[in-house]
Amino acid sequence: MCGVVVMGLTGGIGSGKSAVAEFLAGRGAVIVDADDLARQVVAPGGPAHAAVVERFGPGVVDADGAIDRPALAAMVFDDPAALSDLNAIVHPAVAEAFARCLVEEDAPRRVVVAVIPLLVEVGWQGADAVVVVDSPEDLAVERLVTDRGMDLADVRRRMAAQATRAQRRARADRVIVNDGSWDHLRRQADATWEWIQTVPTRSGRVQGDHGDP
Repeated sequence: MCGVVVMGLTGGIGSGKSAVAEFLAGRGAVIVDADDLARQVVAPGGPAHAAVVERFGPGVVDADGAIDRPALAAMVFDDPAALSDLNAIVHPAVAEAFARCLVEEDAPRRVVVAVIPLLVEVGWQGADAVVVVDSPEDLAVERLVTDRGMDLADVRRRMAAQATRAQRRARADRVIVNDGSWDHLRRQADATWEWIQTVPTRSGRVQGDHGDP
């Protein structure tokens, strides 16, 4: 992938990574969202749809034949073996879909931001650089409950299932701290955009260095 720099963008639920991705898109980044790819691969006719239904049964299919995501989530959330099975089905399909997104354009240099909420948890090594959006847990909880209307107990449960802030920071090449205003967050996103321009493109790296996909 000559000329491509892949930035892995991650953060805990409610951290503000989607906002950072929007800011970076405004600067010219190509955004690839792992959650969007996951929805595509399990959609009817998608490469993972039949395998999900076969493994988890017709109860995870709605009247239109689509995967009932809340029903599936409820089935795997507290069952590590079931979650492992789901990941084994979905992750390879998502990886293939992501690889298709890395097709070259005419531009000599292209920044692809891969928004991957569980980057640390799944041990993804496909990025040239990893940026973590970090936010104090209480502030993230407030955003999710107040702004998104999520149930507090559900928020806490989801956070407990994710990597810790320390684990994400340990994986980061750069950290954006989202604990203030949107202008403060935008300034950090702008600085990150300038920084990512200094990361060597894949054409300038030795194959196998720093996590080729």
